[in-house]
Amino acid sequence: MIIAALALVGLFVAMYLWFFKLGLIGSLSCKIGGCEKVNTSPWAVFLGQPVAMWGVLYYVAMFATAFASTLERFADDRRAALALVVLAGWGVAFSGWLTYLELAVIHAVCMYCVISAIIVVIVFVLAVVEWRSTERP
Repeated sequence: MIIAALALVGLFVAMYLWFFKLGLIGSLSCKIGGCEKVNTSPWAVFLGQPVAMWGVLYYVAMFATAFASTLERFADDRRAALALVVLAGWGVAFSGWLTYLELAVIHAVCMYCVISAIIVVIVFVLAVVEWRSTERP
């Protein structure tokens, strides 16, 4: 259930950034870093859509998968736990790429992006622990 809660926190962060990208929020409240520079850069778009929108979809999928894995039907199912590991691993890889872009290409760091990356790493660690603790057939 901790993974589902973290996914909700990540979802709110991604929605905030997405609302900014859509123009629903005038400016980002960013005390540390260059959030607007990062989120208005050409790298803030992936496959024609804002990276923040992909973040929203990612966290919705993570929440749904994490919530489903808490159901009695999937309590000891290694496939549900493996799905969480794969989804979280993909999130770590993508967050790593975005962090590289912030540091090496954009030369600005968005504190919300860092928060999201930290959430994804914690979720990955928890997912691996959960997967390793499920019974093997």
